Amino acid sequence: MSKVWFITGASSGLGAALAAAVLERGDAVVATFRKPAQAEAFTRQEPGRTAGVLLDLNDQASIPAAVQEAIDHFGHIDVLVNNAGYGSIGAIEEFTMEEIRAQFETNFFGMVALTKEVLPLLRRQGSGHILQLSSAAGIKATAGFGIYNASKFALEGFSEALAQEVAPFGIRVVIVEPGPFRTRFAGTSVQLAQTRLDEYKTTPVAQMYHYIQHVNGRQEGDPVKAARILVDYVHNGNTPLRLPLGKHPIDVIKAKLRSVQQDLEANEGLAKKAVFGEGS
Repeated sequence: MSKVWFITGASSGLGAALAAAVLERGDAVVATFRKPAQAEAFTRQEPGRTAGVLLDLNDQASIPAAVQEAIDHFGHIDVLVNNAGYGSIGAIEEFTMEEIRAQFETNFFGMVALTKEVLPLLRRQGSGHILQLSSAAGIKATAGFGIYNASKFALEGFSEALAQEVAPFGIRVVIVEPGPFRTRFAGTSVQLAQTRLDEYKTTPVAQMYHYIQHVNGRQEGDPVKAARILVDYVHNGNTPLRLPLGKHPIDVIKAKLRSVQQDLEANEGLAKKAVFGEGS
């Protein structure tokens, strides 16, 4: 049975690859864009199966109109894909509060607002999927990536709770955790801190600056393969809470689990003393 997908950030990268994979499968796509010409071109791509709508997640007032336009085109939404976002590179101290808030507006608060707008539709129809594009960076933090890490950690916590809240209504939430993919993320989808402090030039922060400036075009991940995996998962109904994509996130998650396990084992006895009735 065909589905209607609502995909944010579909102008490039994984969003564009996912829209193509959905159409290849025979489903319909509502894709969001920030430029009118791109939205209009997508609507003309396959009349009756494609609808391009304008959406700026930093302008939450634009969200109800975008969702309503999707309903006007297809009558319902089966799959919401919260894909839009960007990365911030730099030491936490180097960022202004305005830069930090902007990162969260796009990567977290805009996603929350859109999800809240779509949830009543999915709940009333008693089914649906919400794919949350997180990252390996949503599991393990790295020097020089802290603000982006924080926005994805927030998305992970939100999604974990959401999955439990909406399961009784037949809605499944999947936290997708890609590693480095050959998209524009390491190029135009990354913003560097406007201030650079000399004190960090010999720290791991400098290594992150160097990495992001040289990795573009050499990432291991294939967005076309990833997109087809996601479409298959949704149609097969075998959707886990977390779905890492690529070799890198597997290594990152395993390393994080080992680190947490080591801390637990080293401090379990001490931790249990912090309750009433235990010895000091």
